[in-house]
Amino acid sequence: MSVVRSRLATRAIAAPAALVAVGLVLTACGSRAGDDGATTASGAASCVDTSGDTIKVGSLNSLSGTMAISEVTVRDSIALAVEEINADGGVLGKQIQIVSEDGASEPTVFAEKAEKLIGSDCVAAVFGGWTSSSRKAMLPVFEDRNALLYYPVQYEGLESSSNIFYTGATTNQQIVPALEYLKEQGVKSLYLVGSDYVFPQTANRIIKAYAEANGIEIKGEDYTPLGSTDFSTIVNKVRTADADAVFNTLNGDSNVAFFREYTNAGLNAKDMPVVSVSIAEEEVGGIGAQNIEGQLTAWNYYQTVDSPENKSFVEAYKAKYGANKPTSDPMEAAYTSVYLWKNTVEKAESFAVEDVIAAADGVSFEAPEGTVTIDGDNHHITKTARIGEIRGDGLIYTVWESDGAIDPDPYLESYDWAAGLSGN
Repeated sequence: MSVVRSRLATRAIAAPAALVAVGLVLTACGSRAGDDGATTASGAASCVDTSGDTIKVGSLNSLSGTMAISEVTVRDSIALAVEEINADGGVLGKQIQIVSEDGASEPTVFAEKAEKLIGSDCVAAVFGGWTSSSRKAMLPVFEDRNALLYYPVQYEGLESSSNIFYTGATTNQQIVPALEYLKEQGVKSLYLVGSDYVFPQTANRIIKAYAEANGIEIKGEDYTPLGSTDFSTIVNKVRTADADAVFNTLNGDSNVAFFREYTNAGLNAKDMPVVSVSIAEEEVGGIGAQNIEGQLTAWNYYQTVDSPENKSFVEAYKAKYGANKPTSDPMEAAYTSVYLWKNTVEKAESFAVEDVIAAADGVSFEAPEGTVTIDGDNHHITKTARIGEIRGDGLIYTVWESDGAIDPDPYLESYDWAAGLSGN
């Protein structure tokens, strides 16, 4: 018997499995080398020019393809942060110049554009990426070129690199809190639906390990390629499985088709709630609030977060892009990443990669989501976990949040049930 939505009482995860077959793409378990748990950069020479009045940075997002529904707004928030910083005097007295590129929702294109930004455009840092496939395609480029990527999206964890700063949530800041919330509400069975690539497959390995240790039955597990629009078979399987809840790791515009089919099949948040980790406010608009009202999300930020910093952020974003444009977790994490880079550069008094890395530990920013701080050992940041409910106005409201910011644990080393998941 399904747990009804009313049992999910009020209190306080990123991307499919068929990887593009290119040598640049790493394994789904992530990379970690050396005793410090971080991949070592190669020390390649930099062509960054610091002699003038400007400093270049790269913005690399999917402006076309299936992920554009999510990533265009991330590009916009990066531009907003740069505009604000420039208006306030820039970084070390230099104005920031953005070089924008389109990853076109293809990991190989992300790798090619990253190479261009680093090697030809000579940017001091790159902000962007969404799917784990895109990040893993870019990772060796940044390591080989000894350059910096600021990656703004929640992901599956099990990775760290000296050349990447992860400003979205890792697993213990999103997926694990979501599972603990569901367990507290009496959920004893789950159905897993995801896109077919790194993030959903690795996330579901973690979910299944948690479920086994906590007496939760997995009643089914299905994947579909990014961009898929036919969910009739999967939704029928979900309906007949009669799980207490669905854990959704679909990405991009596949969520539109999934939730419309979910609604057409007579399923709803009251009888079989769906917890999504890649649906934010802008995706709700594409899906239609009527098709997703009452469903749950697990993120670290919502437009409705009540803080002075968020009020200023929302007002600035809407003033620049339109009063009907919502803010969301990935765009807030991208916005935050630009400020974290600025604050780290200013602490280091240098744009050099080695100096920025050396100065990163403990660098903070009063972000719209709350205070975030860089962990210099694993290059992730502290995050407050929030479970949200999607309502009829298209916005997401917090129904549970963690007691303060959670320290990042990308390899889940503090959880006995996760032993062996990292493959290290």
